[in-house]
Amino acid sequence: MARDYYGILGVGPKATDQEIKRAYRKLARELHPDVNPDESAQTRFREVSTAYEVLSDPEKRRIVDLGGDPMESAAGGGAGFSGAGFGGLGDVFEAFFGGGGGATRGPRGRVQPGADSLLRTRLTLAECATGVTKTITVETAILCDGCAGAGTHDNSKPIRCETCGGAGEVQSVQRSFLGQVMTSRPCPTCRGAGETIPDPCHKCGGDGRVRARRDINVKVPAGVSNGMRIRLAAQGEVGPGGGPAGDLYVEVIEQPHETFVRDGDDLHCTIRVPMVDAALGTTVTLDTIIDGPTEITVDPGTQPGSVSVLRGHGMPKLRSTVRGDLHAHLEVVVPARLDGKQIKLLEELKAHRDRDHAEVVSTGSQHSGGLFSRLRDAFSGR
Repeated sequence: MARDYYGILGVGPKATDQEIKRAYRKLARELHPDVNPDESAQTRFREVSTAYEVLSDPEKRRIVDLGGDPMESAAGGGAGFSGAGFGGLGDVFEAFFGGGGGATRGPRGRVQPGADSLLRTRLTLAECATGVTKTITVETAILCDGCAGAGTHDNSKPIRCETCGGAGEVQSVQRSFLGQVMTSRPCPTCRGAGETIPDPCHKCGGDGRVRARRDINVKVPAGVSNGMRIRLAAQGEVGPGGGPAGDLYVEVIEQPHETFVRDGDDLHCTIRVPMVDAALGTTVTLDTIIDGPTEITVDPGTQPGSVSVLRGHGMPKLRSTVRGDLHAHLEVVVPARLDGKQIKLLEELKAHRDRDHAEVVSTGSQHSGGLFSRLRDAFSGR
């Protein structure tokens, strides 16, 4: 069933070109993604743009008045060799003989969808952990407010391209070993649109869009990590002819933290513990990302390379209330220099612990490498 293009724009079948243009501009200002980000409004905007494209073209409007749908005809394609059932022979005939028995692609129309855009924003580990709303400045093509995407100045309107006669493409004939070969290419005058604008909009030059800088608030959820992208629908480039905007993607660049190393949803840090505190036990206050000052308990007799794990004190999982763990790697520090009194005390301690002495351990039980080697092995699953 043919679509009611007049009803989509809210005009009658006897509406003048100027009335159709005014109706389109009014709806475009209300529904354009830059003004109304709702998904239903975006769908409606595409319908309105298509309706205006059809009714502003005399030949397409004539088809509508006869009860047909020119857009369905364009999408349906021709018969003969152009179908998939002929194993792609239609492409060969089109390349050499101009479209399989004289058929043409037809004008592509001025209204085209916009491209996606990509920006990057730097976040601290704290911002990734708690979430944040960032204001970023973007420079993209936006809808021209002088013509609402129509590309024309004042009351003027597009006319059929004189070079291609509205076909959107031009054909040329060349001689080859196969004989005369007809090829088609987009019209250089109208760039395949099938129409030109004799009096273009003074602000956008007929493109229906202009470039502008604008600020956008980006809501970053808690738990994002380096390389993740946040999609903002219809915030990218507005298409030619005021077509629907593409999407804007904001890529997260996570900055290194001076204390913590992130591994997925877990956090790792290193705490240097003096030899005496490792032997007697102590507590260390650690300023964590989310929970603030938190005490880490160092048990008496803590050995070098021990790890104290605080469950649920790591990074939040994206879109979840669950959090990872915090791993505190304890590095026991042995003093390099001792005064006479300290040496004497340690000698007395050694005399009371006569069973403590240096020994060679078997290969299977010895721990090779330092803390960072163990961290590397842990991350690699060794």
